[in-house]
Amino acid sequence: MLIHVNPDNPPERLINKVVEIILQGGVIAYPTDTGYGIGCDMMNKKSIEKIYLLKQRKKTKPFSFICSDLKDISHYAKISNYAYRTMKRLLPGPYTFVLEGTRLVPKIMLTRQKTVGIRVPDHHICIALVQAVGHPIVSTSAATPEGDIFEEPSFISDYFGNRIDAVIDAGPVRSKPSSIVSLIHDEPEVIRRGSGDISLFE
Repeated sequence: MLIHVNPDNPPERLINKVVEIILQGGVIAYPTDTGYGIGCDMMNKKSIEKIYLLKQRKKTKPFSFICSDLKDISHYAKISNYAYRTMKRLLPGPYTFVLEGTRLVPKIMLTRQKTVGIRVPDHHICIALVQAVGHPIVSTSAATPEGDIFEEPSFISDYFGNRIDAVIDAGPVRSKPSSIVSLIHDEPEVIRRGSGDISLFE
């Protein structure tokens, strides 16, 4: 199902329609500031397992998730003063920060080291979704298992068919992955160079 949504001013009615799908265990595709993502309710293990099947990904590689703001992040990750200042400077934006997870994070979303990858994208639609759901949503690129990334929502819909319950169509979104930065132990480490200025960590 393609749902057309204005990316600059997403109507509450349409956001609530997608949120209902998410809370019923559905898997959706949605726009972010780094391309289209595939996601679901972070608290629904069955939905997360559906995305592992879609991406043909091993469960030893957890997905990242989207929070609505820094206050939201503090519920799901342990944030030092350094991490807080760093993220406040860069978020919302095209970054994934690796932090130590809290007990609120489901085990399926934690690495063996109990870390998590967290995003706060600079995009109205995904932030509106998280706020309306009331807790984070899973975030992984809308791509084939071979790594071919879709920038057009209609291509996502055609490729995945009924394996995805809804595709938010906000027009084409240029896809460039987020930069991944670990802030564990206040020792910043750039894991992946992507979108976003990482000169702060060099």
